[in-house]
Parts: sequence; C-alpha cells; structure tokens
Amino acid sequence: MTDAVLTTRDGDIITWTLNRPEARNPISEPDVIEALENAVAEVNGDPSVRAAIITGSGSAFSSGGNVKHMQNREGMFGGSPAEIRQGYRHGIQRIPLALYHCEVPTIAAVNGPAIGAGCDLSLMCDMRIASTAAVFAESFVKVGLVPGDGGAWFLPQAIGMARASEMAFTGDAIDAAKALEWGLVSQVTEPDQLLPAARTLADRVAVNPPQVLRMTKKLLREGRQHSLESLLELSAAMQALAHHTADHHEAVGAMLDRRTPNFTGQ
Repeated sequence: MTDAVLTTRDGDIITWTLNRPEARNPISEPDVIEALENAVAEVNGDPSVRAAIITGSGSAFSSGGNVKHMQNREGMFGGSPAEIRQGYRHGIQRIPLALYHCEVPTIAAVNGPAIGAGCDLSLMCDMRIASTAAVFAESFVKVGLVPGDGGAWFLPQAIGMARASEMAFTGDAIDAAKALEWGLVSQVTEPDQLLPAARTLADRVAVNPPQVLRMTKKLLREGRQHSLESLLELSAAMQALAHHTADHHEAVGAMLDRRTPNFTGQ
C-alpha cells in the first residue's frame, strides 16, 4: 500500500496530497483519517512551518466517502445506528477537528471534483483556489444522507445560508466559475497552474512573522464563536505577546528603514 497522504516540504511550506487516485481520493478510510490527523499534529509541533497546501492526486480532489463501503455497510458505515454514530465521531469527524485546530494557514488547491465530504474538506481549509476542472457538490442528499462531517457548519460560513441551502438541498454540483462567483473559492486557474498559484499564495502568507500568523489564525477562528467582548480580551492578550516578539521589532525597523524584513519566528 502506498501512503494515504503524501507530505512534501519546500522551505517553510508543507503540501499534503491525498494519494488514492484510483478511488478518487476518498477520505472516509481509517488510514487517510489518521494520516491527515498526524500531518496536522506534526505541523503544529514544528514552528518553522508557515503554511500548508492540501490537494488531490490524479483527476479528483476528493470523492468524499467511499460509496462502495456504504453499499456494503463496511467500516464506519456498518453496524447499528449507535455504532455508526460512533463510527462518524471517532472516524471522519476527526478530520474537521484536526484541520480546524491546524495552527498554520491552510490552502485547498482543488484540482478536480470535490464531492460530498470532499467538498467539505476544501471548506475546512482557510483559503481555496480551484482549477477549471474543479466542481463542488454538497451532495449528501443524493445518497440519502446528511452532511456528517461538519459541512452544515462550514458551508454557510463560506457562502452564506441561502447558497449553502441551495447546494445542500439540491445536491447539485457547481463549477469553478460559479464557485468563484459565490465566494467559495478566491481564484480559478488552468489545471497546470493550480499548484504554482497555490504556492504563490502560500508564499505571500509565509513571508509574514510565523508566530503572528498562528495567533492571527487563532483569533479568526475564535471570532466565529465568541462575543466581541471576549474576542477583544483574547486579542489584547495575544497582542501583548506579539509586541514582545523579535519579529515585531524587525518589522517596524524594516518599515522605517524601507528594507525587506527578515523574520525568524522569534
């Protein structure tokens, strides 16, 4: 068996590639879940990483759940209702929790179809760009299921409730152009330019102070669920830490000296 997720590093940027192209990169398999969870844990423990890209091998980004396993009631899709509930909680739902708590900014480079949980996987990332070959479908209703992996939380956050409802209630796919129009992605490229474009975006992120990047991501995440008063308190605490980093003093000095800053993560 090949690795479920390939990890490559170029400088301070990590790329995770879903590596089951023959099955269109499903993410409901235990080895994929564990690989993504471990990949995020490694990044969180490595302060030298500044951004992460996730993409798919082959022609698809991700087909989501393994439909053959659904039909055969295998793995997380088998057993009693109580067992299936536990299968989701201790299976595929580990992915949104891991990516939500990934400390560095993440970019989904959607190279092809992102279907069901595959669509939701792209939504779990902070930023999304798509090739012209990409399509997105919140297609759970088409197989008689609900979004079991957090899509009902992520999708409205990305495109608003009305458009999220249209996608979830119809299960219909939208192409890359529509995804751009709706704000689901921020860029659309030709297929051969997708990873270079993702890398360019990651580079634009990674030039900034790494500690501050991680704190900024934390604030954006916390802002979804806290009151303004609570977020302001957290912001003040993080700002106090940021003021005492060497990178802050380097940034101010470089701005005043009109030179390019050199951030070290200190």
